[in-house]
Amino acid sequence: MCANYDPSKEIDFEAFSEFPRPTFDYPPETWKDYAAPILRMDSGERLTDPATFGIVPRKHIPKGVKLFDTMNARAESIGEKRSFSGAWKNLQLCLIPCRSFYEPNYETGSPVRWRIGLGSGQPLALAGLWRAWNDPDGPSMSFSMLTINAENHELMRRFHKPGAEKRSVIILRPEQYQDWLGCRTTDEARSFLNLFPANEMAAAPAPIPPRRPKPKSEVNESLL
Repeated sequence: MCANYDPSKEIDFEAFSEFPRPTFDYPPETWKDYAAPILRMDSGERLTDPATFGIVPRKHIPKGVKLFDTMNARAESIGEKRSFSGAWKNLQLCLIPCRSFYEPNYETGSPVRWRIGLGSGQPLALAGLWRAWNDPDGPSMSFSMLTINAENHELMRRFHKPGAEKRSVIILRPEQYQDWLGCRTTDEARSFLNLFPANEMAAAPAPIPPRRPKPKSEVNESLL
């Protein structure tokens, strides 16, 4: 499950020049409930919208319901799962622009975050789903990444816990962007849900930097 990625920023966004540049701020790394750009089409118009990672944001999970994650949508069950089925059947498809994404590697015996991207170093776009919400302070959007089984993928099978199913997000090529966003049936959309060639990808350890300890003065003040 991909829970963290680098959205394209500044000059990286030139790779998606057919879409408007974002007019909103967003952090250099995206996690659950963080806002980031998604690319989509509406009546033939190309749009770049802010959306939060996880198609059901935490604030929309009813009180008393155990928290659950919706950053990733399994392609095999996407039409049956309540969190995703509406967006899938309505073909609310999007592109998620990024520089790279992260997965845990356990080959050392402990989880180590790895950065994964294209061997060329170019930014890429992942296949996603979006939905809209009517919030008290106005409309908002959210999104999920689609994933497929990667047990036989030379690179992506190296990630996630030993014994856990190996999954991969879906990298789309630039020449596929418009066709993906313009799919007219779910069967057509499924034809895009394929593993990207491992020999065109690159991966390396990228551990999360340790948090800086608070200065003693701050610690002492917090105890007052």
